[in-house]
Amino acid sequence: MKRVESLIREQIGTLIMNQELKDPRINTLLSITSVKVSNDLSSAKVFVSGLEGEARLKKSVAALNHAAGFIQNRIGKQIRMRLTPKLYFTPDTSVRDGYMMNQKIDHLMKEDQKESDSE
Repeated sequence: MKRVESLIREQIGTLIMNQELKDPRINTLLSITSVKVSNDLSSAKVFVSGLEGEARLKKSVAALNHAAGFIQNRIGKQIRMRLTPKLYFTPDTSVRDGYMMNQKIDHLMKEDQKESDSE
């Protein structure tokens, strides 16, 4: 299962990076953070992340869902499985959320340092 998820993730990333998806809404700076394949291999949830803002990410995810049939066809040719999972793309904001959390922690640490220096 992990191998299938990894192969799907790699293939979708390659399609995006090589600009094989011609939809202008799909940003080439997108990252496929993870893929979760169902136990029966009939479907796969693909988590997509990007650093260009939530609105841009949602547009890219909508475009990827629109192109899901094409992407699924390309993956089927590359991986050669009996059944290629139906792809469902969803936004993943965990990378951006983690970055924002680190920024807040850094800010709090600097404030704490300033307070201890002034005492």
